[in-house]
Amino acid sequence: MGTSKIINARPTLIDDVLTNPGIGFMTFQRFNGDKLNEGTGWTEGFPIVYQDFDGNLENENHPATTIAYFRIYWRYVEPEKGKFNWEMIDHALATARQRKQTLMLRIAPYGANEREDVPAWYREILGKPADTFTLAGWMADPEDPTYAEYFGGCIRAIGQRYDGHPDMESVDLSIVGSWGEGVGSNQLSQPTREALVSAYTDSFKETPLIMLLTDRKTNGYGLSQANVGWRVDCLGDVCGNAWDFAKDWSHMHDYYPQTLIRSGMQDAWKKAPVSLEVCWVVQHWKDKGWDVDYIIDQSLKWHISSFNAKSSPIPKEWEPHINRWLNKMGYRLALRKFSFPAAVKPGGKLAFASWWENLGVAPCYKNFPLALRLRNEQTNEQFMTNADIRDWMPGDSLFDSAIWIPANMPLGHYQLELAILNRHTGQPAIQLGNTGRQPDGWYALGSVEVQLELDSPDVVE
Repeated sequence: MGTSKIINARPTLIDDVLTNPGIGFMTFQRFNGDKLNEGTGWTEGFPIVYQDFDGNLENENHPATTIAYFRIYWRYVEPEKGKFNWEMIDHALATARQRKQTLMLRIAPYGANEREDVPAWYREILGKPADTFTLAGWMADPEDPTYAEYFGGCIRAIGQRYDGHPDMESVDLSIVGSWGEGVGSNQLSQPTREALVSAYTDSFKETPLIMLLTDRKTNGYGLSQANVGWRVDCLGDVCGNAWDFAKDWSHMHDYYPQTLIRSGMQDAWKKAPVSLEVCWVVQHWKDKGWDVDYIIDQSLKWHISSFNAKSSPIPKEWEPHINRWLNKMGYRLALRKFSFPAAVKPGGKLAFASWWENLGVAPCYKNFPLALRLRNEQTNEQFMTNADIRDWMPGDSLFDSAIWIPANMPLGHYQLELAILNRHTGQPAIQLGNTGRQPDGWYALGSVEVQLELDSPDVVE
């Protein structure tokens, strides 16, 4: 007669930097394996200049990433009225997949000069040059009803084609201002604000949306329509003397903490991602002598999930600081205890209890399924659970459930394994902060005997 002892698996925690979906550093206008920008410059808004790829996904002087960020001006997406350059976006999505990444996308309505203007066909409709608009950062008047009609129409077309695409990580909700950074959002009329924001919230129901942190009216309307996260484009600015418009002022001390609260976005991280972008580049922080740990700690306080360093080199001597950041950024799921019976019957139920800890500062925002597997040399049986890891907030979570063993399961000795899968490919997707990971990405928990007779349970550690 067999036994039905209860086994308590307690996997050991590890400190390794984990490269997981949707979190960490990202490439910008580039992909894993590409050469970085030289010095302290960067590019944005223009079509990607693709580099030759030799199959090596490593990024020199930059962390490994799972996100490629593509920021492109409207004029390149819709070069002719109603005719969209889908090939450009499709190519970026396919390249991201090839490089083990997903694509984050911003369609910026315009930049700050003639090369970055709205589409030429739309400029003709307006019938007036960009310099007729006086609000700083606007190259087109959003109160002109054609702006919401045509720019909003472009966003709706993108949503219709790409919402829920497995290789689309998230979309920036960008409506006005140079580079789409939202300058002047607070001066929009409410009908215009709603029309522009709704172009996104109506069109992206599956792909996460991230809003620029601007003002209570705009951010508040976005939150009223969907679970939207937030982003800002000047993380690290602590100097207080870099801006002509205000001395003794910086984003980190005088804008982000205050605007986050006043805009009503301080709890948005619980439902949608926070994605922050470097002010200048990280080397600039070092050149100025800024406290990188202070910058990192502020971002963690705001529940950062991902960071855009603009595909610029990271100072080598800051690697320990960056690794500390990466080990807290976004989610870091660790299995602390998994209890299961040492034996089960064919057609019976394998009940289990699990304790998880999220050692990061945010949840995972996509529902990667948790699966179990019973495997030996002859049989490989996989079982999906109904766990929703989006609910696993920082701190402890419990998930107790059961799987039914097939009635025709061959008797014998099996290894019980666990993995969090990509729901599109069925392959293990998320690395845990634990030992026990096998070459195929599954984590070994212990042994289970499938047998006909069971005894009363006792506990085995």
